Amino acid sequence: MRAARLIVATLALSLTLPATAQEARPNALLESRLCGALTVAVDAVPGKGPAFLRSFDHPSGAGAPAEDALKNAAFTYDNALAAIALVACRRAIKARRIGDALLSAVDSDRAGPQGRLRTTYRAGPQQEFPIPPNGWWNQKSQRWEEDAYQVGTATGNVAWAGLALLTLAEALDEPKYRDGAAKLGAWVLAHTADAKGPGGFTGGVHGDGAGTRPLGWKATEHNTDLVALFGWLERSGAKGGDWPAGKASARSFLDAMWRTGAGHFPTGTLEDGASVNNGNSGLDAQLWPLLLPGAATEWRRALDYADKVHGVAGGYDFNGDRDGVWVEGTAQAALAWFAAGDRERADTILATLVSDISPGGYLWATRGEKLSTGFAIGPDSKDADFFYFRQPHLGATSWAVLAAKRWNPFTGKPLTTP
Repeated sequence: MRAARLIVATLALSLTLPATAQEARPNALLESRLCGALTVAVDAVPGKGPAFLRSFDHPSGAGAPAEDALKNAAFTYDNALAAIALVACRRAIKARRIGDALLSAVDSDRAGPQGRLRTTYRAGPQQEFPIPPNGWWNQKSQRWEEDAYQVGTATGNVAWAGLALLTLAEALDEPKYRDGAAKLGAWVLAHTADAKGPGGFTGGVHGDGAGTRPLGWKATEHNTDLVALFGWLERSGAKGGDWPAGKASARSFLDAMWRTGAGHFPTGTLEDGASVNNGNSGLDAQLWPLLLPGAATEWRRALDYADKVHGVAGGYDFNGDRDGVWVEGTAQAALAWFAAGDRERADTILATLVSDISPGGYLWATRGEKLSTGFAIGPDSKDADFFYFRQPHLGATSWAVLAAKRWNPFTGKPLTTP
């Protein structure tokens, strides 16, 4: 009788006092709101087949942004994150649509089946073959346009797509997703491995067709992704590449990049693939290595560096100029602090993200109107023209889900604190 009354009283409390009992927990609120927003986004794409989600929404929360280059842009990285986040939300059937679109893109590119993925595809149902990269009609010049960065291939994006497919392979017990991830891993091994300097893997390729150019720089971020991808491919028993050698090369790059004295990771190398890039600092380069299986305990010092160099009021900036809050990176920091064993710090950071939910349900990319990164979009850029703007962002939303669910995208499992 006492037990029954206690159960009834507990249920009544949770139903009648949601603001104090449930919404007071920022991770619970973020889980509910953001998992719902991702589900709505998938269901809004017509049909039930392969689909890519638009990366940015209009600030009003309804429809596409005004910029031609972003109206229908579905960035591969954002969609891979969304698929992983949906699995973390226990909505793998919804994530399947994105996974099937990634598989179609792997096998059906206009340059032929090569395991290469473009940086950006056209959002919506994927019913056209080859799978079309993003482009738009320029009304003023009366011609079809594409962006060289968007139709290029970034090594890290290929890795994230592979991680998404491996996540789906385990969640749905369907080997086709593992096989698709293996094709992506094989492309990276064949096209971006580089022995110069600290070894590791280069940034990918810029442009398309006759204008394609290799990117010689190497990123700490990309090589972190590849340690995870190759390690997971090895564990899964996937065929198609020397995964242990790939993992060892990417891990050696991270070990070479780590600055023991300063306790941080540089962003990577310059275009020569050997000289360390000390001219800019990247938040993700400090955080993502901490999520790797077998991460060095010493690497946790990078969290203190992130606080010192990237910390701003209410969150973290992308780089060291500290000109605002990068919402996606702030969510990454919450997950990294949890991985390092500081649950209280993780919860404090998560609580700041609740105010970043936009009218349409996604998180804003920034809290201010514009955020610099200190990086150039591509080799044609004249200056550091890579910025984030205050728009509802699929990638930021997905990272917040991962942080709220304590989900490690590099293993496909929830984190356990040390």
